[in-house]
Amino acid sequence: MGITTIHERLAELWTVRSAREWTDEERIDVEHCLAVNAAHFRRLAHLYNLSLLASMTGDTEWQHDICAEIEKMGGKPPASRML
Repeated sequence: MGITTIHERLAELWTVRSAREWTDEERIDVEHCLAVNAAHFRRLAHLYNLSLLASMTGDTEWQHDICAEIEKMGGKPPASRML
């Protein structure tokens, strides 16, 4: 399950909530989606920090590996985040 799937489900549940209260199952889905979302972005933040560390220590190969992992997760390489 990709992060886009999580965001789609959250959007669906948000829309449902405007029409009625969530069922217990939907409430559990929301909690699950929020937990997965938080874990995903914590991992991305960790990778951005590692990329900065690799940059500061001049380890270009390590930084390229980290940036590849960031891109696999759907994040932008650190330099392009400022644009």
